[in-house]
Amino acid sequence: MSKKQNDGVSRRQFLRGSALTAAGTTILNSGLLGQAESPASTAIGPDAVSITMRINGKDTQLSVEPRTTLADALRETLHMTGTKVVCDRGACSACTVWIEDVPVNSCLTFALDVGQRNVTTIEGLGTPDHMHPVQAAFVEYDAAQCGYCTPGMVMSTAALLKSNPNPTLEDVQHAVRGNLCRCGTYPKVFEAALAAARKGA
Repeated sequence: MSKKQNDGVSRRQFLRGSALTAAGTTILNSGLLGQAESPASTAIGPDAVSITMRINGKDTQLSVEPRTTLADALRETLHMTGTKVVCDRGACSACTVWIEDVPVNSCLTFALDVGQRNVTTIEGLGTPDHMHPVQAAFVEYDAAQCGYCTPGMVMSTAALLKSNPNPTLEDVQHAVRGNLCRCGTYPKVFEAALAAARKGA
């Protein structure tokens, strides 16, 4: 029996088959097959587009570039400066707002991705004349120092009490685990959150 017969497939046959397979893959990837079925592009931008966002229960129209974050839309376009931007990369949570009552980092959320979902900011949580119980507790327990982290802390703790009216200390610590306070006011934040829970926030 010759060596060629013993091998079963010659090197030339293998290379020829590989070339045909590669050619077939190229044709498929080029879109020549099924070209009529490819979806139309829905790209927008780079210019600003008009959108409507529901913020604090009210529909608001604004014009934003596709790259605009929710934090920038709130602060720069709508002048709602209660939401703070500190790290601008999702590491400190000072920019925390709610989307459908879920805390999110607004600096990591594109305004265009919000859609019809309701956004709640610190301005929508309470006002100086009618403070949310968590806000009032932060004042009572002196849970703010420089103030940069405070709106995010309030939004995170208020979201916790909304879903869990009787939290433990560990629950509060877990809720604000992503909120960075450079002043180290965490013990006061914990006290304020637990006090607000006791008052039925």
